[in-house]
Amino acid sequence: MKRTAQEIAEYVGGELRGNGMTILDSIASLQNAGPSDLSYAEEKFQDDVGRSRAGCVLLRLGEFRSKTIIAVPNPKLAFARAAAWLLAEDSDDAGIHPSATVAPTAKLGERVKIGANVVVEARASIGAGTVVEAGCYIGKNTAIGDHCTLYPRVVIYKDVRVGNRVIIHAGAVIGADGFGFVQDGAAHVKFPQIGKVIIEDDVEIGANTCIDRGSLETTIIRRGVKLDNLIQIAHNVEIGEHTVIAAQTGISGSSTLGSQCVIGGQVGIGEHARLDDKTIIGGQGGVLNGKHVRAGEILWGTPVRPLKEFLLQQAYLARLVKKRP
Repeated sequence: MKRTAQEIAEYVGGELRGNGMTILDSIASLQNAGPSDLSYAEEKFQDDVGRSRAGCVLLRLGEFRSKTIIAVPNPKLAFARAAAWLLAEDSDDAGIHPSATVAPTAKLGERVKIGANVVVEARASIGAGTVVEAGCYIGKNTAIGDHCTLYPRVVIYKDVRVGNRVIIHAGAVIGADGFGFVQDGAAHVKFPQIGKVIIEDDVEIGANTCIDRGSLETTIIRRGVKLDNLIQIAHNVEIGEHTVIAAQTGISGSSTLGSQCVIGGQVGIGEHARLDDKTIIGGQGGVLNGKHVRAGEILWGTPVRPLKEFLLQQAYLARLVKKRP
């Protein structure tokens, strides 16, 4: 979608300097940008602005008389917001593909796109402006909000609730049974998995991530959570608002994560663990079953321990003399 530099400046609340009628239709890095691209520069890259061919640059400081720039307090943040607006796709392809199967009792909002070979089961509902790409499955009684995007091959089981503006990437599975069994001698008897999954507004779920339904309770992903690819979230887990979790992390059943936590890649969190708000777990950290991590703690290692303690122990380990044969 084409925008002028003036429109971008007004959208991000910045101060325009230069030609406000410059037409922009895409984004690029300073090095690769052309005359119709929007770019940005953090302070350490200020010197690159003068050499860039970008049509407009978002930055915090500096004057470039031959350039069209927009001065903003946080160029990277402004760029992210402007890029989403600039690159927003028109929903001209709204409608139901002939190969899709939509149950008669399903409800579709205005300007919904249903792609090829999609299946929408009975009594499911999909909100206005939502895009469901090829090969997705939406189960019975599942409700998906407005302006969501489901990329190809997303599977959402029955009785799932998805909020507004949620993005779910290819291959994600929402609402599968949790891994719950009761031992009967040598055999394992399946424990009921009849709970639900609730995903609130503005959540993003990475490719091939799995979120299990609750057993008797509900698995809840709160507003603004961002999940990377290949994450496993077990039954009855609750993740607080605006928490971010990197790839290959596994969260065991009935664990609770507070708001604004940061979880590194390949972290393992045991069952019934509790992480308070704004905790940070470093990559490959291991949180033991039932552990309570206090608000604001920064932990690393397996089992996790305070970062300073972890670094000191690593330093001592590095000094150990290897025994010669």
